[in-house]
Amino acid sequence: MAPNRRTFLAAASGLLGTALLGTSGCGTRGSYLTPEGTLSLWYWNRSISDTLLAKTPKATGVKLVPQKIGGDFKSKFLTSLAGKAYIPDIVGLNEDVATYFPDADQFVDLYDIGAKDVESEFLDWKWQRGVTPDGRMVGFPMDTGPTALFYRHDLFDRAGLPSEPDEVAAQMSTWEKYLEAGSTLVKKLPKTYMMPNVDMVYGQALAQQGKRYMDEKNHFIGNGPQVRQPWDLAVDAYRRKITSNTNDWTSDWNAAMSTGRVASFVGAVWMGQVLTDAASGTSGKWRVCRAPGGAGNSGGSFLGIPKSCRDPEAAFKVIKYLQSPENQLIYGLNEMQLYPSAIASLEDRRAQVKDKFYGGQVINEVFATSAKNVKPVYLSPYDNVIGPAFSDQITNIWSAGKDPARAWKDALAEADRQLSHLGLI
Repeated sequence: MAPNRRTFLAAASGLLGTALLGTSGCGTRGSYLTPEGTLSLWYWNRSISDTLLAKTPKATGVKLVPQKIGGDFKSKFLTSLAGKAYIPDIVGLNEDVATYFPDADQFVDLYDIGAKDVESEFLDWKWQRGVTPDGRMVGFPMDTGPTALFYRHDLFDRAGLPSEPDEVAAQMSTWEKYLEAGSTLVKKLPKTYMMPNVDMVYGQALAQQGKRYMDEKNHFIGNGPQVRQPWDLAVDAYRRKITSNTNDWTSDWNAAMSTGRVASFVGAVWMGQVLTDAASGTSGKWRVCRAPGGAGNSGGSFLGIPKSCRDPEAAFKVIKYLQSPENQLIYGLNEMQLYPSAIASLEDRRAQVKDKFYGGQVINEVFATSAKNVKPVYLSPYDNVIGPAFSDQITNIWSAGKDPARAWKDALAEADRQLSHLGLI
């Protein structure tokens, strides 16, 4: 049976049980992760450069003990918080940073220890995602996931579509135009599909909206046009039969990209690494341009300081160093392929590198433009619960042939059920 949060928490309780006995809180002697005079940092693989972490103690004067956490990172952190012991002094927080907002008092407000001084150095929309509606800063910006259209230059050309990035971006500037181009492509190239799946259309169109499922007061607005429009676009893609019905993160997806069964997809910058690994034999045939519908973001991380941190000022010194514009460029983008949130990193000439996989294109120019134009949006603590009510039904349409009208009604009903369970309605 695959591990899940419930089984992990049960196992973690057993592992931590003996250690927690006799400790009344994180401040008690012996309940810290590292010795006195040091600070602990929890991060996951490929979230921070190990080379950079090795330089950090000397650069900051802080005795830092980085700990790379495997498995279910979030569950392990929540277990520590619940047990009030063995909590890291600095912790990585994923894109769902808003899930911590209801417990913001368990974190140091970064505005209280100098975050305001560097706010102008970072993309505003990214910065604001780490700030609660009442103004407490829980998460400091790390990487981002600006989106773009990845497409096969040769397949677009064979289908009689524009094939140069600027031309593609102009002709397929909206989702409607992109889907229409998809219909043209499948007629000209019957063995090729425009995109891998319908879920991509819904998810990426939704990521471009200025609103999502909840407002800042956590009132449900998921029945509004900002959700219905992406839904209708996904249904249109399904009806046009321009998707290969290929699931993401599968060997079938890899094969679809490497054999030319799929000609394009909209995805985050980090999907570039996935693509090059999956379809190395297609090097030189791909290009990147502005996504239909405009800028969006998918993914990205933060660093937070739990309230139990032994030295918040020193911890923030570490965070500022790790996520400085220079380090986001050198160790984030160039070493780890983590896209920066620091504005200077996006604009630095050292980021303007020609990429052979994309025919020598400088793809950072596309992603930098996307990153700068992402719409600010409130991501609620409950999006991860409500979102599947819609995305699961989208999947049911293309995988099980479910009637789209029935699927929409069922999505709203499931969202209501989840909101009721959460006590929000």
